[in-house]
Amino acid sequence: MDPVRAIEQNGEEFLVALGRAAGAQERDDGRVRWVIGEIPIDYHNCAVRADLSPQEADGVIAESLDLFRAHGAPGSWHVGPSMRPADIAGRLLAHGFTYGGDDVGMAVELSVLPGGVPAPEDFEIERVTDEEGLSAWEDALGRGFGEGPREAVWVAEMYRRMGLGDDVPWRYYLGRLGGEPVATSTLFLGAGVAGIYFVSTVEEARRRGIGAATTLAPLREAREMGYRIGVLGSSEMGYPVYRRLGFEEYCRIGLYEWRPSDKLA
Repeated sequence: MDPVRAIEQNGEEFLVALGRAAGAQERDDGRVRWVIGEIPIDYHNCAVRADLSPQEADGVIAESLDLFRAHGAPGSWHVGPSMRPADIAGRLLAHGFTYGGDDVGMAVELSVLPGGVPAPEDFEIERVTDEEGLSAWEDALGRGFGEGPREAVWVAEMYRRMGLGDDVPWRYYLGRLGGEPVATSTLFLGAGVAGIYFVSTVEEARRRGIGAATTLAPLREAREMGYRIGVLGSSEMGYPVYRRLGFEEYCRIGLYEWRPSDKLA
């Protein structure tokens, strides 16, 4: 399996599934794929695939902008190595998008995972299977990840809609330190690989091995389920943690963001 395609495709399926749960307008015609609707987080209101000619690209970008404006919501394009045309990033900037940094695409053979990582003795990881656990997961994510409580509330609601049982390709993990929720992660089984998302640790519990432990637990579960490859998109802060777990960098996926207050195309 090509690691780059595995990283891109798992990320694509992850974002589309969340957008679908939100009731977003979905396009998937083999050349362009997006989920755009009244989604409050630009990262998730997004275009994830494009295979376009240079003559078509500007028109499709303009179509996405029309939809963002119609829904009054911020949006983004996730530009990976397979997206075409090759100069699409520059075209997005010309249409008023701004560059929001890269997700570092990483992958690991699950057979090489370490047996464990050092973590505090009173740290425990549980799988979220009920509303009480999801509420604690939402609280921890809101204090340690991304856009804070606003993103956490939205993500938790999508998880409620998609379900917490064994019949969906999602698993949600909560780390507790001394019984208090301090860390999160999500396992998404898609495109034949195990994707890791929403890895977070609240600030006061960082640099103690908690992030590594909360990443490792779902990967080991995926290995027990028969999966061979784990993938994720790392921030620069998380990069050394994932390297220590055996992940290697294979690509970068650029985030190009648009908000209603940004310069109009």
